[in-house]
Amino acid sequence: MPNPSLTPINIYTDGACTGNPGPGGYGVIIVQDGKRRELSQGYRLTTNNRMELLAAIMGLKSIPPGARVRLFTDSKYLSDAINLGWMDIWRAKNWKKTGKGKVLNLDLWKELVELLDRHQVELVWVKGHAGHPENERCDQLAVQAAQGRHLLTDYGYEISQEDNTQQPGLF
Repeated sequence: MPNPSLTPINIYTDGACTGNPGPGGYGVIIVQDGKRRELSQGYRLTTNNRMELLAAIMGLKSIPPGARVRLFTDSKYLSDAINLGWMDIWRAKNWKKTGKGKVLNLDLWKELVELLDRHQVELVWVKGHAGHPENERCDQLAVQAAQGRHLLTDYGYEISQEDNTQQPGLF
């Protein structure tokens, strides 16, 4: 159970894609107790929205359970789904959108909701490419990762494209 007396951990996230779909990557900065960590990884074929979600997932996976977190993102897809309650509605409807079919990126949404349940998370939207230092750095990390030589396979995306379904599992 989250402990509200803990000092919040700030997690800054961004995803990037060269083409959409195309090679993609995520960048994360975690600021905790005055220390800063950076995370990033690239994938050979994915989408920008998947990388935005994965950045949030990897940031939350990298901290102890029960933490108070301020998670910063420039993704309206991610911030609106959480802050406007879309994710709760999808979840209550067995991951179906109201009148619009299935929820895309289901494997990542399910993983994210489990992580959100483990922490006390305030999701903060920031305007992208507007000079916010941590957002700019996350963008650099994500773009560099997408252009890297050791790109992983986003099985959740590639398999879903092969059989036209959303399969669980990113790795």
